[in-house]
Amino acid sequence: MPRPHFRLVYDRNVLDHLRAIERKHHRAIRDAIETKLSHEPMTESRNRKPLSRPSALGDAWELRCGPDNRFRVFYRADTSACEVRILAVGEKRGSRLYLGSKEFEL
Repeated sequence: MPRPHFRLVYDRNVLDHLRAIERKHHRAIRDAIETKLSHEPMTESRNRKPLSRPSALGDAWELRCGPDNRFRVFYRADTSACEVRILAVGEKRGSRLYLGSKEFEL
């Protein structure tokens, strides 16, 4: 039985978040989103897991990607609609996470 293909939907803020990330990393982030989240987005792996603490993003998952896993893609999957909503893309610098130009608390 073939795996269902999930449609990727990006929130409006994601474009602003990407503008704050060096352009040379955009392709790696996009490739990670397309390959890791278009099939089985709710399957935990080493670089993909649900957020363990309540956050402003609500009931979301995190995908780590890029060089040294420094980029974070936050998303929510709707299995009944076969849709993955990309909520935010950020960059982890040390122990801090930046979404766009703003520091974000998880």
